Parts: sequence; structure tokens; C-alpha cells
Amino acid sequence: MARSDGRSWSEYRAVDVQVGFQRNAEGSVLYRAGRTVVLCTASVEANVPSWMVGSGKGWITAEYQMHPRSSPEKRENRDGRGKAPSGRTQEIQRLIGRALRASVDLTKLGERSLVVDCDVLEADGGTRTASVTGGFIALALALSKLQRKGLLTQPVLREQVAAISVGMLDNSDGPDGVAVDLVYVEDSKARVDLNLVATPAGNVVEVQGTAEGAPVPRANIDKMVDAGMEAVKSLCGLQKDVLLRADVDLASLLLG
Repeated sequence: MARSDGRSWSEYRAVDVQVGFQRNAEGSVLYRAGRTVVLCTASVEANVPSWMVGSGKGWITAEYQMHPRSSPEKRENRDGRGKAPSGRTQEIQRLIGRALRASVDLTKLGERSLVVDCDVLEADGGTRTASVTGGFIALALALSKLQRKGLLTQPVLREQVAAISVGMLDNSDGPDGVAVDLVYVEDSKARVDLNLVATPAGNVVEVQGTAEGAPVPRANIDKMVDAGMEAVKSLCGLQKDVLLRADVDLASLLLG
């Protein structure tokens, strides 16, 4: 059985990245993965949380929000309006923050913060993974701007990070039902839903995986991670190309 958008089971959706979409932020991208669209901005603040003052270290955090018409079905109320953000929102923005902090040596950032805002404008699955992958590009753009201003005197990036979803579908013709980068209609029917955050060298930042019914063999999970790793490696190459076109020398930001 073919996928609804004609992709192979190991192929992620076509990605388009528009750099500088939000002119006020130090780094911004409009990140499109198929029909999922996320605006990622990175803002620099000349301070750190109170518990970090005097540490000499910087901080990176993230916020995540769904636009009221990000869903094709109907308008949803803005999350957090008059109440705390939903548990889902908090969980996703913590994931994004952890992923981006893993890419940076905070001791070399100085006592400043970078806040990465990920606003989902249209959702068709994979919003958290698109936010991580696009958020890294926005972060690198902001770091490059600090570097050019002479505010960063040494490289700060450990490695690139990117993220992808992988699922196990009953109707997949792929190996053992494994499918990369699920759209919503696939995600809603998946027997296993897994999100992988990793680096191009194959180092793992985070794995989130859940069996929606019966337990699955460990070997199948390993196959899903392997498929996700190939996609992450390719997405990191895409990040590098986008930054190069934006005149960002990624190598100058990476630790040796």
C-alpha cells in the first residue's frame, strides 16, 4: 500500500525553509515539512534565570504554541489563555529546550539567554520534530549574529541536532511496517509512535516512543531508531545547506 503523499516508507516529507521570515528576531525561519508549517524564532536576552546568575553560563529555553487554526477541522482556543499551558504544550516545549541545550556548550555562551519560540501555523503531524529541526536553524542564525558582533569569542556548538518521527503501521509495505515522518492520518493509526532527536554523528539526544496497544519486540524499536537516524543525518545536511545560503559559517560555531 502506498502512502497518501506518494513517499517511500523511509522518506521524510519535502522540506522548505525560509530564513529571516520574522525580521525582529535575531534568528528566524519558516519551516515547512509537507503540510506542517512552524515559525521558529530565536531571541537573545542579556540575562539568565536568577538561579544561574554569577555562574558564567548561558541558558537556552523554548516555548511552543499551536495557532488557533493550525488544525484543518476547526478553530481551537489559544493554549494558556487565562490558564496554564496544557500538559502537552509543556511537554513539547521542554523537549525542544532540552534538544537545543544539548547542542550548545552553555559555559561558552556567556551569561545570556536564547529563547526559541516555535509557533505551529499549520499541523499535519510531526510538529514537535519540525520545531526541533527548524529551531536549531533559528538558534544557529542567532549565534552567528552574536559572533559577528564580537559577543561570542569562541565556538559554542557541540553538534547539530535534528528530529524526526517514526511509526509502525499495519498497512506499511516498508520493512516490518516502519514508516518515517508520519503525517496525521498515519500517526493516528500507528501501532507505535516514536520521536527521535539525534545528531548527524548518530548520537542520541532523546527517544520518545509508545506502543499504542500490544507490546512490541525490542528489535522493532531498534529498526525504528535506525530508520530515524538516517533521516536525521539527512536533515542535518539540509540545515547546513540552509545556513550556508544564509551566509552562516556553521564550522566557525562548532567546537573542534
